[in-house]
Amino acid sequence: MEHRVRKILTSLIAILAATNLEAQQGAPKLVVCITVDQLRGDYIEYFYNTFGERGFKRLMNEGLVYNNIRFEFADIDEASAFATLFTGSNPNFHGISGKNKYDFEKEREVSILEDPEYLGNYTKEHYSPRKLLSSTIGDELKIASKGRSDVFAIAPNPESAILAAGHAANGAFWMDDYNGKWATTTFYKGIPWYVDRYNNGAESLSHRLEQMVWTPSLPFDNFKAFPYVLDEIPYKYTFKENTTECFFNLKTSPFINKEINRLALQFLEYGSFGTRACPDLLSVTYYAGNYRGNMNKEYTREIQDTYYQLDQDLAELLDKIDKKVGLSHTLIVFTGSGYYQSEEEYPDGMPLLNGEFHPKRCVALLNMYLMAIYGQQTNWVKGFYNNQIYLNRKAIEDVKLSLTEIQDKAAEFLREFSGVQFVAAEHVLRTGHWNERIAKYLLGTHLSTRGDLIIELQPGWTINYDNQQVKAKTRTKAKNSVKKVVRNNAVITPLVFMGNGIKPERVYREVKATEVAPTVTHVLRIRPPNASQSLPLRELTINK
Repeated sequence: MEHRVRKILTSLIAILAATNLEAQQGAPKLVVCITVDQLRGDYIEYFYNTFGERGFKRLMNEGLVYNNIRFEFADIDEASAFATLFTGSNPNFHGISGKNKYDFEKEREVSILEDPEYLGNYTKEHYSPRKLLSSTIGDELKIASKGRSDVFAIAPNPESAILAAGHAANGAFWMDDYNGKWATTTFYKGIPWYVDRYNNGAESLSHRLEQMVWTPSLPFDNFKAFPYVLDEIPYKYTFKENTTECFFNLKTSPFINKEINRLALQFLEYGSFGTRACPDLLSVTYYAGNYRGNMNKEYTREIQDTYYQLDQDLAELLDKIDKKVGLSHTLIVFTGSGYYQSEEEYPDGMPLLNGEFHPKRCVALLNMYLMAIYGQQTNWVKGFYNNQIYLNRKAIEDVKLSLTEIQDKAAEFLREFSGVQFVAAEHVLRTGHWNERIAKYLLGTHLSTRGDLIIELQPGWTINYDNQQVKAKTRTKAKNSVKKVVRNNAVITPLVFMGNGIKPERVYREVKATEVAPTVTHVLRIRPPNASQSLPLRELTINK
């Protein structure tokens, strides 16, 4: 009798184990990539007691949680981060080293996505993903399904929307900076009817804007994570459509995440996600950075409120996914963008920790130095942009000088400047003679857009642009581009996989941002993006 009971129990355990393995290994019906721009893992920890049970806590308690992902390059921004997460490769392969580049001929900054061949829908901007040189998760899903899978992306800004969507997506939508409508580009072929309804109907943002007032969501006593907040006056922010700053400001407030949810829930309600023979992909981007008017304030009640409200938005989205598709049939991928944007403000009377670096003077002195060496009354230097010096390559070619030689001489000269910690010459990166110290410059730039010299300044130094006004369409105020304090802090960025039979687990091993995409494609049972060289994370492979 005992032997029979043992045999039955053994069989039941084997059946349950096989069933669990099958559930864990099955391809999901839907993948939802939730990426929070400027997410900080330390803030999740600091504000944890204010959260409910179904947002951040649900992700952390029910998911496979990696404490931190690491981007392998410097100067991360929204564009380079999203391109890396969704292609599984670094900027030296996918081509997106930053959201803007500088056109020295036209003397203006332009978006890396700018493409005059495509018109905008609900926007005057002309964008496309054609500068993204690698395929994305969504592209590979479209190829594998022969177009049957639906792939959409929703985000506050065009960079995160388009770069998450990729080349073959059904659509990518972002909020236009000037009219507040959900915009896209004619590169993508269609606009769902519920997006048109959102933009033009009674539920449009314009009809609701007057009622959108940001005041504290909790009593001030609940916002006590930071002991450095001195202002006891409750904040109040309004958003008036007839002002030029309206939607720029709104997109850095908690209201942008509620607008993201409003549209995402429309996609889940009417988009038939998870009902096709092949899996679908929905990318949703939230914002968790500073409010635009508070960039120079590091510790505020506003940032605590942003996380408190984002927790509720996450809960709403996860509950909707569970109701419409089922979390057991959905792979949730949750992470952040690996950087945090702020400005430093020193107390009155406190001296700067270090000195100021003046790019305009640096360019002028370098040009004089090269004229003294080569005896030509020529502008050898085009200019400075994004910590890089661009030489006048046409002038160098016209007089048949060695570009490599001039780069080396310029690098030697620049290394003598106060505050300059390191200078990398472009030919070193191009020819493969680099070492581990400068690997981050190779991985973080692309040969088509990088300058001739990359300058690294010492932490604490201030870049003073001497009131130069960059001609650009920018989502930051002009005064913010005058000075920049150099900081090299790492930003804790958690990575969570949840749903689709994944068991809760906490992994304290640091993982690379390039490992996210091949892990998602592994779960989808498709090829990784074509520039991805990382293997999927072992916790999500069959043979653990």
